[in-house]
Amino acid sequence: MIYTFHTLKKHVLKTYLKMKKIILFVAVIATTLCNVDLVAQSFKSLDVSPMDAAFFPNSWRESNKIVKVVYSRPQLKGRDLAMLAPVDKVWRTGANEATEITFFEDVIFGGKNLRAGSYSLFTIPSAEGNWTVIINKARNVWGSYTYKEEQDIVRVAGKVSESEKNIEAFSMMFDKNMTLHMGWGKIIVSVPIKKTSETEKY
Repeated sequence: MIYTFHTLKKHVLKTYLKMKKIILFVAVIATTLCNVDLVAQSFKSLDVSPMDAAFFPNSWRESNKIVKVVYSRPQLKGRDLAMLAPVDKVWRTGANEATEITFFEDVIFGGKNLRAGSYSLFTIPSAEGNWTVIINKARNVWGSYTYKEEQDIVRVAGKVSESEKNIEAFSMMFDKNMTLHMGWGKIIVSVPIKKTSETEKY
């Protein structure tokens, strides 16, 4: 009777250990599948109008930046520029969220004083002549749907010139003089930016 009891005890213990291993194995597989599913749902494919940034100074070696602009880069893909950036209408100046521009010190933007800070940058395209470039105090806004003119800080003329090559993806950059250039299609819109001297500060 003692032998039978010990044999039964061993059998039960062995069965318990096997079941424990099976349950642990199933739990590991389930967790792995859940994690794979979570990762698959957390990351999306590359945006068709990817976000980009331009700085001045341009060199990564220079950490003391004066201005940074963050924007999304739509592509023409055979479409007319006026269809994507309608003439005489406020445009987000890119895609997705409105373009955001940050000045780390006071500047003269297109001939007008502008205090350091972060702003939205809107534009009004023109069929002929200069575009209107707008610095607006609204931030973190999608497109230009909630744009309010009363929130404008400054409006300046963006000088229009023609590009020798077709610019497929909307692009922004600062040249060596800190002039902001915005290019798309055959159009380049430029706004000069200067550091505010001590005597010009207000």
